[in-house]
Amino acid sequence: MSGKDIVSLLPIIILAAGMLLTMILVALKRNHKLAIIATLITLTTSLTCIFFITVNAPHFIGELFIIDRFGLYYQALILTATFVIAIFSYINLEHLFPDRRKEEYYLLLMLATFGSAVMVISAHFISFFVSLEILTVSLYALIGYYREYRPAIEAGLKYMVLAAMSSSFLLFGIALVYAVSGTLSFTGLATMPLTIGADNSIILISGVGMMMVGIGFKLAVVPFHMWAPDVYEGASSPVTAFIATVSKGSVLALLLRLFMLADLYRYEKLMLAFTIISVLSMLIGNLLALRQKNVKRILAYSSIANFGYLLVAFISGKGMGPQAATFYVTAYIITILGAFGIITIISRSDNEAADIENYKGLFWKRPFLAAAFTIFLLSLAGIPLTAGFIGKFFLLTAGLGKSQWLLAIVLVISSVIGLFYYLRLIATMMQRDNEYKPHTTFNAFSLLGGIIIAILAIAVVCLGIWPLWLVNAISTLI
Repeated sequence: MSGKDIVSLLPIIILAAGMLLTMILVALKRNHKLAIIATLITLTTSLTCIFFITVNAPHFIGELFIIDRFGLYYQALILTATFVIAIFSYINLEHLFPDRRKEEYYLLLMLATFGSAVMVISAHFISFFVSLEILTVSLYALIGYYREYRPAIEAGLKYMVLAAMSSSFLLFGIALVYAVSGTLSFTGLATMPLTIGADNSIILISGVGMMMVGIGFKLAVVPFHMWAPDVYEGASSPVTAFIATVSKGSVLALLLRLFMLADLYRYEKLMLAFTIISVLSMLIGNLLALRQKNVKRILAYSSIANFGYLLVAFISGKGMGPQAATFYVTAYIITILGAFGIITIISRSDNEAADIENYKGLFWKRPFLAAAFTIFLLSLAGIPLTAGFIGKFFLLTAGLGKSQWLLAIVLVISSVIGLFYYLRLIATMMQRDNEYKPHTTFNAFSLLGGIIIAILAIAVVCLGIWPLWLVNAISTLI
């Protein structure tokens, strides 16, 4: 490897070194604060390095990795989100997991982040699959980390079984694509002619279709969404936030890169399949959310619908599509981090504040948190003056620009349906009668968590009012 290769991979190298350092510290002395401080320092150092990597043109490291502004942006987004999740994780572990092992949690969190950070710069099926498995295996343990809590174990087992099955589809799909193309490089697929013979064409489309099953599972889009509600409910709030933001965001970035480099937009049957998936995800996600009384399950079905929205921009193809998808996923990550952060902060030591009844009267008990939660919910609903509204506007613009009228109409209708359960939760917070008392013990990390909630809420509003700076930044990535 050249010096430029090493510099380009420095954020990932620092992340790996930080994991080893934290592991040594845990072996020498078990201390929860020491573990979280080492984790935050590692993430901050890795994030800082990204801003010193200048990329004027895509830099390939062999055939495995491509270092460009698109990948670096998503790496920065992943590391920032993990930094926030690590702080909320500390609060959660102190509230719900006293006097038990806590330090290994951060090793798993950084390992999952490592897999995500490698995935977004992958340009080869080998690096893609290995990084995806690093992420997935780490999530098995993170989801079931509270082993005394039965729903967490059930969620971990369900995710493990279904993830293993989806990985099998993905690997077999890669094998079929390789059998036809003779290459595992994304760019190698772009050079394949469309007329490769009927038999080879069927094998290629079947292979890509099976790969999409594996990717669809990670994104939890219909009909690969079965795991999401139970896993969201069973896992702790910070882990759920990680799945909803870092895990799904990195997979979406990989999907965008794969289709752009391999030029898979050429295959109409494949895009038709994605159109059906998008329509079903938007409608089923919102309709099933109407029946839920658990806030984490509501956010799970909301996530299914939101990634159905994202597919509208993805299906629109090159041009504005990837830019709109990147803006929306950025807004979504900021919003969902805030929502799950509030769930973490108000949860008591005996249980998480997951039931919708736990939020009754929150406006009168913790007005700041209730106001912030309202902003996040309005953003998820796509109400004007929030980041979610601007994101949906760009999704619609991208879809209509490619004459995707069906997707645009379904997006609008399903967004109206989604308004009901978001407003229902806001109305619940305004009611007065409730015996549930939110967590009230404060320390330095609780204060830091409150500051982060405020920053995220301000970011949601600022992106809703002044989105142009981020739009211009994203336009330089692709």
